[in-house]
Amino acid sequence: MIRNIKYLIIGVLFGIILVKSEVISWFRIQEMFRLQAFHMYGIIGSAIAVGMISIFLIKRLRLKTVGGEAVTVPKKEFHWGTIYGGLIFGLGWAITGACPGPLFAQIGSGFLVVTVTLFSAIAGTWFYGLLREKLPH
Repeated sequence: MIRNIKYLIIGVLFGIILVKSEVISWFRIQEMFRLQAFHMYGIIGSAIAVGMISIFLIKRLRLKTVGGEAVTVPKKEFHWGTIYGGLIFGLGWAITGACPGPLFAQIGSGFLVVTVTLFSAIAGTWFYGLLREKLPH
């Protein structure tokens, strides 16, 4: 259990960053979906840029994991289910003002009504698991 404390510390620090950058702000999320401010697009765009550069460097430098295993980035195939899932995800994000990552930071900040969103996300995940075999992948 003690070796898992580092993950707790990283999670708490990540939550503080989410709160301080206003990523968990319902107002900021609504601004984004109404195309009224660049704040969230700047944060999301920065994350995409960091991810792209990181993947490029991992491939270019043939980096290995801490355990010495080669890091492989599998090719992704296009699936219409990704489009449908993204639309449902975006709709839920716009309606609730929260996506799964910041849910815990919002609850930790005292916005206890977000527990309804958390339980809804858990129910949606369970429902997806129930119907997974019948959905397009």
